[in-house]
Amino acid sequence: MNEKLSNNEIKTLPFMDSNLDLEKRVEDLLGRLTLKEKFTLCSGKRSFYTKPIRRLGIRSFKMTDGPHGIGPHSSKNAECTYFPTAICRAATWNPELSEQFGVAVAQEVRDIGYHMILGPGVNIHRTPLCGRNFEYQTEDPYLNKKMAVPVVKGVQSQKIAACVKHYICNNQEMNRFTVSSEVSERALQEIYLPAFEATVREADAWSFMGCYNKVNGIYGCEHKNLIKEKLMEEWGFRGFVVSDWIATAKTTSTESCINAGLTLEMPVQIKYKKKLLKQALLEGKITEETLNENIIRLLRVMFLVGFIDDESSIPQASRNTPEHQAISRKIAEEGIVLLKNKNNILPLNIDTLKKIAVIGPNADKKMGEDGGSSQVRPPYEITPLQGLKNKCRNKVEIVISPSEADLVIVFAGLNHKKGMDSEHADRDSFDLPSEQIELINKTAQENHKTIVVLINGSPVNMVGWIENIPAVIEAWYAGQEAGNAIADILFGDVNPLGKLPITFPKKLSDSPAHVSTRTYPGNEKVFYDEGIFVGYRHFDTKNIKPLFSFGYGLSYTTFAYDNLKIDKKKVSEDDKFTVSVDITNSGDRAGAEVAQLYVQDIECSVDRPLKELKVFKKIKLEPGEKKTVIFKLEKRDLSFFDEINNCWKAEKGIFKILIGSSSRDIRLQAEIEYLG
Repeated sequence: MNEKLSNNEIKTLPFMDSNLDLEKRVEDLLGRLTLKEKFTLCSGKRSFYTKPIRRLGIRSFKMTDGPHGIGPHSSKNAECTYFPTAICRAATWNPELSEQFGVAVAQEVRDIGYHMILGPGVNIHRTPLCGRNFEYQTEDPYLNKKMAVPVVKGVQSQKIAACVKHYICNNQEMNRFTVSSEVSERALQEIYLPAFEATVREADAWSFMGCYNKVNGIYGCEHKNLIKEKLMEEWGFRGFVVSDWIATAKTTSTESCINAGLTLEMPVQIKYKKKLLKQALLEGKITEETLNENIIRLLRVMFLVGFIDDESSIPQASRNTPEHQAISRKIAEEGIVLLKNKNNILPLNIDTLKKIAVIGPNADKKMGEDGGSSQVRPPYEITPLQGLKNKCRNKVEIVISPSEADLVIVFAGLNHKKGMDSEHADRDSFDLPSEQIELINKTAQENHKTIVVLINGSPVNMVGWIENIPAVIEAWYAGQEAGNAIADILFGDVNPLGKLPITFPKKLSDSPAHVSTRTYPGNEKVFYDEGIFVGYRHFDTKNIKPLFSFGYGLSYTTFAYDNLKIDKKKVSEDDKFTVSVDITNSGDRAGAEVAQLYVQDIECSVDRPLKELKVFKKIKLEPGEKKTVIFKLEKRDLSFFDEINNCWKAEKGIFKILIGSSSRDIRLQAEIEYLG
C-alpha cells in the first residue's frame, strides 16, 4: 500500500474512474492514503499550493488570488483581465453581470492551470475606513447575497472552486490578526451571515476562507460553532475550509483547528506540522475519524474541479479575450454612479466643446497592479485620460489649464497606497488628501464648469468642496476598461446605470461604527454595539441625513412609479404574496432603473430598522416605455431573528411595503397585515 505506483497502475484505481459516483471516488482515495499522507494534505506548499501525493499521482491543488482578477504574485506573474472591483460590481445591482464575471474569471483561472480562486469577498461594509472595502460588496445583507451567489455559481460552472471569504466579521484591517469582533447572535444572523449562508444553500460553494480575527473571543479558524455547527451541519456545506494566510498562528492549538473543521492551513505548517498532528492523535485530542472528515472535504473538491479527470471533460480555458474585456467594460458602465448633476451639465456635447481640461492625481494613474492580495497584472489598462483622448480625438482638444478650457474634469479620490484603499491597513482619514481638496476648490474658482470624478473604493468626505461643484461621478476602481467607460458616461454614449451599494455619510461620526473607540477601532476587542443598525438601517432609523443614500444614483433620464398593487392585504404564515408596480421611462433617453422594495414593521417587541431591503429588480426602458415589475415575498421577509428562542420570527401586525429609487427616495407605499 505504501509503494509508489506506476502511472498505468494508478489509472486502474477506482478513484480515477470519472464514471464512478463522486463519494465512492472520495472514499476510495481516502482509503489509500497513509496517515502521514493525510497529515501532508493538511497544510500548504509554496504559498498557493497543497503538497502532492506523488505515490498516488495526486498533484498539488493550486489556489490563486484575487477577487477581481488573478494575482500576479500567485500565478507566476501571469497577465490576466483586470475586472472592476467588487464594490463597483455591486453598484451595478445586476446579478447576471456577477455571474458573467464569475464565468470569465474562472476561465482565466483554468487557463493558468489553477483550481480555485480566493474570492468572492463578502464581508459587510461596517466602517468607511476599512482598507479592503473596495474588495467587498455592500453594507446590506440582501444585496450582498444576491450579488455573491451568482459569482459563486459562475465560477463553479467552469469546474473552478470559489473560496468565499473572510468568514466572518473581518470588517476592518486594523488589528485584524488579534482583534475580537464582539457581536450579537442577532447581528450575525441578520447582517453578517446571510451572504455566506446563501453561497452554501443556493450556490453550493466549494470552499470558505477562515478569517484572521476572533469572533466573540474565538479565532475564526478554530471556531467550532461557526465552522462545524453552522457552516457544515446547519447549512449543509460540503466543501473545505482553508485558513487565511498564516491565520492559524495565534490559534489555541492543533486540535482546536482540527476539531473545529479547518481542513487546510495555508501557506505553510504552523499548527498542522506533522509532529503536532501526530502528537494530538496519540494523546486522543483528535481522532482519525475527525481528521478523515476534514480531508474528505478537500478530496471532494479536487474531484469536483476535475482535478484528475480527462482534459476533454474540463471546461475550456481562456484568458484576456475580447469577451472578457467586454464583460469588464460592461460592469464598469453599469457600476459607475452619477452622484450630482446640477442643471444637467452632463452629458457633455462633443459637438459643441472645443477644449476640456483634464487634471487631478488619478487622471492618468493605473490602479490594477496595486492593492495587496487583490492586485492584477492586466495586458493593458485604459486610464481616464487615455479614455478621454480616445473619445475626443480630432474633435475636442484636451488641455491642462482650467482657465482656458470650456470645462474641467478633475480626477480625484484614493489609490491603493497604505492608509487608503489597501490590504493590511485601514484608511488614515475619511477626507480626501488636502492637496486634492485645494485643487478642486481652486479649479472651481477658475472655472465654474468643474466636474469631479472620484476613483476610490469607499466613501470620502465631500463636505467643503461638493457645494462648489455642479457634477460628481463615483467611478470606483473600474477595471482595465475604466477610462473608456468613464468617457462614455461623461459624453452620454452610456446613460449612468449604477446605484450606491453603500451609504455615503456627511461626516465620519455619523457612521454607526464611529460612536467611540470602543466601536472602532477597538483594542483587543471591537464592540459591534450598533447591532443590526448597520449602514442605511442606522441612518434611516436615527434620522441622520446622509450625503448620498444607499441605493441612490442619478440618470440622464427620469422614471415614474405608479399603480402599486398587492395581491393579498392579509397574509397568513404559509402565504406568499405578490407586489407589483408600473415603472415608466418619463424622459427622452433609454436608461435603467433599480426598483427597490423595503419592508417596515410598524410595531414589534424588539427594535427593528425603519426599513429593510427585501427585493430589487433592475429594468431597462426606452423613452416612454412602461414595464410592470413584480416582486414576490413571504413570511421570512417580515421576520427578525429571535435571540431568546434562537429562530426567525414574524410577529402579527401591520407592515408597510415601500417601493422607491433609493432608501431615501420612496415613491409608493402600501400596507399588509400579517395574521401569523
